[in-house]
Amino acid sequence: MRWWLYNVLFAVAYVVMLPHFLLRMKRRGGYRSRMGDRFGRYPADVLTRLQQMQGAVWIHAVSVGEVYVAGQMMRAMRARELGLRFVFSTTSSTGWREAEKQVGPEDVLVYNPLDFPLCVRRALAAIRPRALILTESEIWPTLIRACHRRGVPLFLINARVSDRSAPGYRRLRFWFGPVLRTFTAILAQSEADKQRLVDAGADPERITVTGSFKFDVAIRNPAKEQEVAAFLARVDCGPARTILLGGSTWPGEDAALLRIYSHLRTRHPDLRLVLVPRHFEKADAVQAEIERAGFACVRKSTGMLHEPSGENTRPLSDIDPASPPVILADTTGELMGFYGNAQIVFVGKSLYEHGAQNMIEPCLCGAATLVGPYTENFRPVMSDLLAADALIQVPDEATLEHEIERLMNDAEARRALGARATEAVLRRKGVVDRCAEFISA
Repeated sequence: MRWWLYNVLFAVAYVVMLPHFLLRMKRRGGYRSRMGDRFGRYPADVLTRLQQMQGAVWIHAVSVGEVYVAGQMMRAMRARELGLRFVFSTTSSTGWREAEKQVGPEDVLVYNPLDFPLCVRRALAAIRPRALILTESEIWPTLIRACHRRGVPLFLINARVSDRSAPGYRRLRFWFGPVLRTFTAILAQSEADKQRLVDAGADPERITVTGSFKFDVAIRNPAKEQEVAAFLARVDCGPARTILLGGSTWPGEDAALLRIYSHLRTRHPDLRLVLVPRHFEKADAVQAEIERAGFACVRKSTGMLHEPSGENTRPLSDIDPASPPVILADTTGELMGFYGNAQIVFVGKSLYEHGAQNMIEPCLCGAATLVGPYTENFRPVMSDLLAADALIQVPDEATLEHEIERLMNDAEARRALGARATEAVLRRKGVVDRCAEFISA
């Protein structure tokens, strides 16, 4: 009865969300051409490749961070078993683009089937996985139960339960419990996550606390850092300047950083502001925010200087150091390059929005890193980094401004904070290898 009800509710939710999915498809492009994957129907060439695969591992990830986690896991498992092949599934065009960078020529990339029994059965008949690995909080009851019935080993890696989700998991343990107990093993980020999974009905004997994969996922990219450094030098943000970077910012945070920059730049003429919005399609809105604040804007995608009026553009050679523009990094795949060139970083989705973006990356790069009060998605990571005095967490915009100015006034404190951050991240690497060994045993 419960699963019949789940299927009905899932169908209703999907119909309600369908306009949103269609709009996102139109805006981002992507999986329209592979819509059949969602129903377990694959193109002929993909189906042929799946039929030729023997003993492939199915690994599923959604967000960019999860995709990186899955990529690390694939490489670590392949190092232990040469020739191991993977079917990598995701649910969004953004996840697909990132997954393309993780899979090898011997792997197959697909969209995850809708969690309806018929769609799942078709997908399993085509993929025939020897194991299914899900990342973080990707709990798909129909898929999980179908794999369990077929004797397919199930693993949940880097498992976490957010502060917001925990009460719901606990209330619905009669639903989640039977699903969680089908897992062969759950590798959790922290003791708190383990307890929340147990509260949701998971078997504590099948949960191992491994730490967060996110420490291993963060990898510096020297070539990208050099490329970004050359760009920054052209826009008066070279080594003589101090760069304040807003990384993966969400609406509201760009405006807050612009206000802070307006206040500080008169006292710190070498300070420069770089904004890297989380979603590049919001770049026009961020540019408008910059212009409303009275600054010229350099968009990396255009390589032009945009006047505050928004009506004129000029070449980068016209930049006036006495009235520097704000840099808008509206290209994809370059955030680590910018982190490697910034002295002070604010990590987005943490000042007004809940959850936070990845603060490990700027810490690894040795930047003095600040975050807002809302970091639920990185709770174990934050606990480790705060204990190591590796970053600064602020409650509001006023405190954020105060801490940025303090770091501007004390270069030695700024460098020491960055050094502690790098050391803290490096000390916590190795989780992926341990988990790959656990699953491959």
